[in-house]
Formats: sequence, C-alpha cells, structure tokens
Amino acid sequence: MTQFDRIHFISNMRDALKAFEGVEQMLDASGLSGQLRHLLKLRASQMNGCAYCVGLHTREARQDGETDERLDYVAVWRDADCYSAAERAVLAWTEALTDLDQTRSLDELHNALTPHFGEAEIAAMTTQIAMINVWNRLQIASHGRQTQQSEMASRAA
Repeated sequence: MTQFDRIHFISNMRDALKAFEGVEQMLDASGLSGQLRHLLKLRASQMNGCAYCVGLHTREARQDGETDERLDYVAVWRDADCYSAAERAVLAWTEALTDLDQTRSLDELHNALTPHFGEAEIAAMTTQIAMINVWNRLQIASHGRQTQQSEMASRAA
C-alpha cells in the first residue's frame, strides 16, 4: 500500500462526502461572493499545508478572474495593499477559525466583519471556512504531505 492509498474516502465514506457536497451546493447558493470564498479557501489551505487544495483553489480563482497579484499575496495579506477592509476581515476570520490554538477572543474579529457583512453572510462564510478545513484534512489524510512534496519535487526535477 502506497501513501496515496492510505484512506479511500470515496469507497468508505461515500454518504459523508455526498453530504459535504450538499453543504458546498448550499454555499454556492448562499450569495456569498465567489471572490471572497476563493480567498478564504486559499488562505485556509495554505495554513493547513494542503498542496493539492492550494493548487486547486488558485486555479479556480484565476478561472473566475482573480488576479495573480492578489493570489500571490494571500499568504502575506496583512502586508499587501491589494485587499479591501472587508477582505481583510474575512482573511482574519479565516485564520482565527483555522488555527484554533491561536484564537483567544473572536469578538474583535467579528466586529470587523459586521460593517461589511450581514448575519447570513457571516454564517455562510463561517460554514465555508469549516468546510475547507474538512476538505483539507481529508485530502491530507488520504494522500499525505510527504508524498505530495516528493511528487512535486520529482516533477520539478
């Protein structure tokens, strides 16, 4: 068994994956901006070290018209001036909900969201953050970082 065969979620957890896809369809219809969803998915995937998801969400964002500059700076968004106050609030919220060990109080971060988003949008974005964290963890568990890094290194050679 290779590292790529570690866990077969499709054959073992088909119903759970269908349910997760159902949540994603609800989020597609939530009215939350696709651009914001791309940014938060990319940032969470970067933080979680999911190479597959970083590549996937970067490609999807580009296909939907996101610029290379903004995608290049997601990892250092605090130091880049290409994001709006609303986008900065979303990225901060994403980081807080992705790295729970660093989360002390969400009040300040939530207060930064409320001038830009209604309760339904914040609920949708919070659910999207939870879902990308689920997808990242499933991807990492089923394929493993070491194997992905080795594969990427061999492709680059």
